[in-house]
Amino acid sequence: MADYCTCGAELPPDALFCHKCGKPQRQIVAVEPEEPPIEPVVAPPLPRPEAPPLSFRNPVALRIAILVAIGATCLSFLPYLNWLAAGYFAAFFYRRRTGYSLNVLLGIRMGWITGILMFVITAVLFGGLVLVINASGGVDQFQAQFRNMADPRVQEMFQILRNRSDVLLLLGELFVFITCLSMAGGALAAKLVGRH
Repeated sequence: MADYCTCGAELPPDALFCHKCGKPQRQIVAVEPEEPPIEPVVAPPLPRPEAPPLSFRNPVALRIAILVAIGATCLSFLPYLNWLAAGYFAAFFYRRRTGYSLNVLLGIRMGWITGILMFVITAVLFGGLVLVINASGGVDQFQAQFRNMADPRVQEMFQILRNRSDVLLLLGELFVFITCLSMAGGALAAKLVGRH
């Protein structure tokens, strides 16, 4: 059905104005523009702070190294293996505690810190043994009490204790073995678990 204006003119469908007299045919409703959806503002993630350097001044690394060194020294009946495991577990626990990834160099560094502490603990225990031997009358008196022991390693230890240069050589060898094996363990841990 066709629409007509009041002036009599026939209007096309959906006409807003009469083409003859110009009279508005319906009320024009202004269309409000749609506002774009508001996207939530997401702050960029904060950059992760750099890992503190691995040294004796790093309290987390030092605490882990001390605990692992004490545990490895208690397992001294497994020589070589306990020193290697100490470096491994020191790097493993440091990675787990801090979440920082370790490259091989940092694993070696963590193993070195642990090895130094293990050597210090071992040297203090060895020094205590020497003091006990000297307090009980010296090496000869102490050896006399253990003469019936057939273990040749015990007799060899008494021979080493008689000569100070042999004692220093033994401590030097211990230092090299303990630190090198614990550094190797730290490198192994960094390679296996350092980046996961």
